[in-house]
Amino acid sequence: MNCKTCFKETEIGLIPEEWNVKKLSDLAIITDSLHKTPNYVENGYPMVRVKDLKEGFLNINGALLVDSNVYNEFTRRCKPKKGDILVSRVGSYGIFSYINSNEIFCLGQNTALISSNINSLYLFYCLKSSIVKTQIEKTVVGSTQKTLSLKNINNILIPVCGPEKQSIIANFLYSLDSKIELNRQMNTTLEQMAQAIFKHWFIDFEFPDENGQPYRSSGGEMVDSELGEIPVGWEVKQIGNVCKIVGGGTPKTKEPSYWEDGDIFWATPTDMTSLKSPIIFDTSRKITNKGLENSSAKLLPINSILMTSRATLGYFAINKVPICTNQGFISMIRDEDISKYYLLNAVRNKMETIESLAGGSTYPEISKTVFKSIKIIVPLLRVMQKYETFCDFLYEKIYSNDLENINLSEFRDTLLPKLMSGKIRVKP
Repeated sequence: MNCKTCFKETEIGLIPEEWNVKKLSDLAIITDSLHKTPNYVENGYPMVRVKDLKEGFLNINGALLVDSNVYNEFTRRCKPKKGDILVSRVGSYGIFSYINSNEIFCLGQNTALISSNINSLYLFYCLKSSIVKTQIEKTVVGSTQKTLSLKNINNILIPVCGPEKQSIIANFLYSLDSKIELNRQMNTTLEQMAQAIFKHWFIDFEFPDENGQPYRSSGGEMVDSELGEIPVGWEVKQIGNVCKIVGGGTPKTKEPSYWEDGDIFWATPTDMTSLKSPIIFDTSRKITNKGLENSSAKLLPINSILMTSRATLGYFAINKVPICTNQGFISMIRDEDISKYYLLNAVRNKMETIESLAGGSTYPEISKTVFKSIKIIVPLLRVMQKYETFCDFLYEKIYSNDLENINLSEFRDTLLPKLMSGKIRVKP
């Protein structure tokens, strides 16, 4: 990298003398989506809405589906393709997602499509930079629901260098994002492996017997229980009998001494829904010891199981740091004779029961009393220990990938505005 160059003052700050500043409308075609809500169907074409957009590469998993008539109507003048950029306009405004695949979908309302005439990755990273974010914050309107107008999207100012430099910058940043995405995909595969082994061993009961053979299909003895047939020696217990069930709380928000310079991790459901893996080691807010002592929040030891228990019900995580939560959680401090990974997946496997027992008129919520009475199968300790040993490697790798992604993201975000203003140059 080389920082030696001459700069000029522009509307967006200092940029190299040979660079230019142009409106987004001069660099791309911006198309608004239709302003209507369709009917959704069980099978059909994905429709990407504002809630489906995340900063980075587009992921349409979980998008609602529409039929072919709706799809054709919504793509008549706005048909997304690989290399295009999507932006949210209303509510969670100013989120840019890059289409990195050839998947077929249509755009829902309150979004816009940006089809670039220059290097689309370069333009995408410009749009993600603080240079553009600052402009957006100055132009959004609305008191209750902020809106980014199509006019203001068109008027966004972009720093433009030559095509070769665009390619160099884009490829460098893309290499960082590709590594982050690879780690995420690896974590998904590792998590699926842990769940597949759980199912094979503890639902199908094909764990290795004393001879290393699958237990049930090799004639392993089964006995009746409240939850159906289980291997001999296994038990059925209430969740409350294998771990300590605790709730959470929120210190008074108007008391500065409960929050300022806090160093105790304090989780909310939002922290859980934003996790990329079932491991939590950071939170968006922290509280002080005084805040902990003067609220119903409880400090959870490492390797507890956290579960969101209201509204966004059933998000799970294992904590890698001592942590406390707000009141939207039920947490499990496990007994020493039960595996943390077994307990995590055993409770996950009870989500249908948890949802059926959840009450609440405005949003679903399950109480600690009801939750602790739910029954699970408790295998022999030696079988759980084998599963623990197997999962230790998988989840430690997941944790390592999560940490690497944080470092890569921070590195990218630090470099992004400097690259986009020419203050740092990347050599080919």
